[in-house]
Amino acid sequence: MSDIRRHTIAVLVDNEPGVLARVIGLFSGRGYNIESLTVAEVDAQERVSRITVVTSGTPMIIEQIKAQLDRLVPVHAVRDLTLGGKSVERELALIKVAGTGDKRIESLRLADIFRARVIDSTTESFVFEMTGSTEKLDAFIDLMRPLGLVDISRTGVVAISRGPKAL
Repeated sequence: MSDIRRHTIAVLVDNEPGVLARVIGLFSGRGYNIESLTVAEVDAQERVSRITVVTSGTPMIIEQIKAQLDRLVPVHAVRDLTLGGKSVERELALIKVAGTGDKRIESLRLADIFRARVIDSTTESFVFEMTGSTEKLDAFIDLMRPLGLVDISRTGVVAISRGPKAL
């Protein structure tokens, strides 16, 4: 039985055309799956972006991914946040639920329990905004399905290591 585990990998790269395609090409070219991907510029003056990739694999495959990422020219740093000590992971989701009567009341009750905020409301639907772990978002979404779940938009995981050290 293989030891496949989920890993969150943070990559610091130059913010220039084609870098994201090269990083993603590394995954697709070798048949590695990307479960979540987020990218944003983190230093406009230095023109540096942070890519957060969630992927799964055996320890050997994860080590190969990290080594291959580290060899790409525009890459400044690669860190496996899953193995590198404690880290904080969050995801944002917008969740649209349509319903009236008891289903509407129940969706609001559950949103309160999960600390989801109503950011749009009509007489027939709500859009909830929710931030948390992937597992928390998945649990809320599963509860909304029978209540009239219409649409979901998710950001993907963003993560950062705990403590005073930078990536």
